[in-house]
Amino acid sequence: MLMAVTGLLFVLYVLAHMYGNLKAFSGHDAFNEYAHHLRTLGEPVLPHGGFLWIARAVLLVSLVVHVYAAVVLWRRKERARSQKYVMRKPKNSTFSSHWMRWGGVTLLLFLIWHLLNFTVGKINVQGGPTDDPYDLLVDSFDTWWLTLIYLVAMGALAMHIRHGVWSASQTLGLTNNARARRNANVLGVLLATVIAGGFSLVPIFTLFGVIS
Repeated sequence: MLMAVTGLLFVLYVLAHMYGNLKAFSGHDAFNEYAHHLRTLGEPVLPHGGFLWIARAVLLVSLVVHVYAAVVLWRRKERARSQKYVMRKPKNSTFSSHWMRWGGVTLLLFLIWHLLNFTVGKINVQGGPTDDPYDLLVDSFDTWWLTLIYLVAMGALAMHIRHGVWSASQTLGLTNNARARRNANVLGVLLATVIAGGFSLVPIFTLFGVIS
């Protein structure tokens, strides 16, 4: 249940984050205005940047809980069967389901780099300024190997969301009949495609000079 609830929270977050990233197509001023707006949300009730720090705290706690739940479930699975099965894996299982563990590790490593690149350290690999969000984005994705890393991570994210939505639906009791199972599967594929695809648009169009 902890895995399902925190996972769905992350799906909502990346959906909102993807929408914000697409502001890059509106140009320098629109993207930077959006970034500034995030820091003024809740004012004057909250201090400047207060909403962002609350969101970061919630996401950090959710990440710790999500990773903890993943480790507990993995160890429980290993204890349940000390010897590997001789029979073949079920044909109706997906690649996404078998790659969830390593996909999660890939996403965790990417998250660390992503925070260093754009939030915590603000690393500009081209040596340019880091105080302008739009320029930092362009300089980063104008570098082919950074865009490649980002796209690989988005592939991992797509598979994680696709199977994660399905698993969360099962955990929450939303797959009790054939129609519900089909809907959960369609929702997982749809969210994975929209979110990972939406995130991928900005680096691709930046690399090819459309966003500059």
